[in-house]
Amino acid sequence: MPGARLIERCVESPLGGLACIVVRGSRAFSDGVCVVEYPDGRRIERHRGEVGAAVGATVERGDDRMIDRMEEELGEYFAGTRRCFDVAITLVGTEFRRRVWGELVRIGFGETASYGGLASRLGLDPATSARAVAGANGANRVSIVVPCHRVIGGDGTLVGYAGGLERKRWLLEHERSVAGTVLFGGARSGARRSG
Repeated sequence: MPGARLIERCVESPLGGLACIVVRGSRAFSDGVCVVEYPDGRRIERHRGEVGAAVGATVERGDDRMIDRMEEELGEYFAGTRRCFDVAITLVGTEFRRRVWGELVRIGFGETASYGGLASRLGLDPATSARAVAGANGANRVSIVVPCHRVIGGDGTLVGYAGGLERKRWLLEHERSVAGTVLFGGARSGARRSG
């Protein structure tokens, strides 16, 4: 049986290219998309190194049917016909980070949550855990699919997004438009959020 492989291909989106990496044949991780990231900057290099070390493989460029499926589903998301993703996702990270990322997926399309709200949803004290939750959110490797862009500040402001705040605003406005919800109406108090 061949060893673990990590296969990467860039797919296009309205926000620029997205580097998609899938893991195949690992004994420790199920086959699935493990990275969807904007390829600008050092972040993608860090992701390649971290998933490579965890999986025990180096990233190779190539094609894979899971990347094809990811590209198709992202196209549907950007076209406004898909609100959640079905492609297999493999979350490579610590247990705490995987818990946070799992909670991110539960934030509904067109909705937002705060870091403190996420901490509460995880059964943690928001006063002492919001920063750790923010750190795990920022370490998310599967952008858009694991929707870290749906996390905003407790006061309703846009805060931190590895792809940049303009991309974050675009994603939230896109989802708002498709879902028919108000995320940024009037003053900041119009932001719809939990926590």
